[in-house]
Amino acid sequence: MEALAAIDRWPAEHAAAGVARAGGVVATHGDTERLYRWASITKLVTALAVLVAAEEGVVDLDEPAGPDGSTVRHLLAHASGLPFDRHGATLARPGTRRIYSNVGFEQVAEHVARAAEMPFDEYLREAVLEPLGMSRSELRGSPAADLWGPLDDLLRLGRELLAPTIVAPETLAEATEVAFPGLDGVLPDFGRMTPNDWGLGFEIRDAKPGHWMGTGVSPRAFGHFGGSGTFLWVDPEPAVALGVLTDLEFGEWAKEAWPALSDAVVAEL
Repeated sequence: MEALAAIDRWPAEHAAAGVARAGGVVATHGDTERLYRWASITKLVTALAVLVAAEEGVVDLDEPAGPDGSTVRHLLAHASGLPFDRHGATLARPGTRRIYSNVGFEQVAEHVARAAEMPFDEYLREAVLEPLGMSRSELRGSPAADLWGPLDDLLRLGRELLAPTIVAPETLAEATEVAFPGLDGVLPDFGRMTPNDWGLGFEIRDAKPGHWMGTGVSPRAFGHFGGSGTFLWVDPEPAVALGVLTDLEFGEWAKEAWPALSDAVVAEL
């Protein structure tokens, strides 16, 4: 696809991008085998592992987890009231505000690890990475932000989110619908959104203004971006996924480059 060549003009030293459908990869550009830090795209993989755990009966999405009054569902949906990181007290009652929280994902991973009686990185590997053939991807730290892997594996994840095999379609559909509708909050680096719609680990495009996914995707599109200059979005209406990995930290460059690339890809498709 010609649109993907735009990444050559980005200020990143290394970048790779690809488009996939459920049946296979449509096109790639750049080094698809180079290992990149996925940053917060990691949350999508962690969320999938929690959904597998829920289907296996290891945990229940509505059982208590995190601060008082919070559940697994609250933690996945950034609705537990926990702050961004571990430095600070709970900021709101569960279910009242959308507060983006790395610590919430770390707590939900700890919850699954206790219930499964195994380290979370092992559960993640057995529940998600190995079944999807993401053999070169590895969790090297926080389950909120420290998965490393190549573009090939990111596109495998995108294909799974288009046609799930490790969880039931109904489970993924629930996870990619708005959880706790109507909650306002800040979308990191993009400002306050009213509402700031989120599923269970998946940010939902809806009608948010000035969005990193651009304007060409449908309101049902979902995904995540990462502070290491990475993103993955999946649009179930045209049934397509776009993934990008770079080695340049998120900045103003991304706010211009990402929507432009996304719109160009959608237009070319």
